[in-house]
Amino acid sequence: MEMKKQSLVLGKLLKKIAPRIGARVLIEPVWGVVGRITFKNGRHSYFRYNTLDLNPVGSSEIARDKGYADYFMKKLGYSTVPGSKTFYSDEWAHAIGAPDQNISAAYRYARKLGFPVVVKPNSGSQGTHVSVAHNRREFYATMRAVFKNDRVGIVQRLVRGKDYRIVVLDKQVISVYQRIPLNVAGDGKSTIAQLLKKKQQSFIASGRDTRIKINDLRIVRKLQHQGLTLRSVPKKGEQIFLLDNANLSSGGDAVDVTADVHPGYKKIAVRLTRDMGLRLCGVDLMAEGDIDKAPREHWILEINSAPGLDHYVKVGTAQASIVENLYLQILKHLARQ
Repeated sequence: MEMKKQSLVLGKLLKKIAPRIGARVLIEPVWGVVGRITFKNGRHSYFRYNTLDLNPVGSSEIARDKGYADYFMKKLGYSTVPGSKTFYSDEWAHAIGAPDQNISAAYRYARKLGFPVVVKPNSGSQGTHVSVAHNRREFYATMRAVFKNDRVGIVQRLVRGKDYRIVVLDKQVISVYQRIPLNVAGDGKSTIAQLLKKKQQSFIASGRDTRIKINDLRIVRKLQHQGLTLRSVPKKGEQIFLLDNANLSSGGDAVDVTADVHPGYKKIAVRLTRDMGLRLCGVDLMAEGDIDKAPREHWILEINSAPGLDHYVKVGTAQASIVENLYLQILKHLARQ
């Protein structure tokens, strides 16, 4: 059971737009994260958080498991992050009889790949515990953090480029945005900690519910590798990146590029959504160049069968309109099922 009432866009948005097609929405009032949609023909459909009765259960479960999703995407011929491999907590490795895939084996594999490497949980979302490890100490600390919430962790090569999310509904690309990791711009007098607090205040003022964890060990490490601390004072206009993952829920920024995306990337995202058995999908990819150019070197980072658009909707009125139209289309699809 959730520990506190959540503030999510989906329930409020569905309640707002459902009457346009003669439907109504009932939201459970205590926690505010689940609801029922009743269509004018009397049929019901349910949702929880950002998950609706749209994608098949099996396909959704595969999408939530990064290791399995990566396996099938590779078999289907998609370009995924090279060298990606799953490992288990010591307890789980012992329980399933896989001692050659425990945390020590993960470290040996990371050394073989060559540091730095990316470490992340096999399940979960919002970039939680996703980190770049540069050495043995960071690797073990990161893997142990992963294993506190997930008994399976992933180690993979570090690829660099621009991070994009492409949201697909059936055969149509609904939105595309570049995700930029948490960062601050110096003013020549404020410390990084002070700049982070100002950024948090700007999130609150805009209605964005992202909470920046200033004491996040990943932020401390990222600064250390740049020769900085939270007490450092960046020069005026100097941009300092504080995390490696670009999730909006971790404080990242979104730049809408829906109107500029090259047809080649649209084709990849639509085909991948279909091949993975999904109807609604958030395709996260890293590209060496801009997404308005024909696809060249790129990697599918992961797929999301319940792409949360809570932060994207706060980017601007145009984006809010895109999200509203997306869910109106989804409601129409659900009404016809």
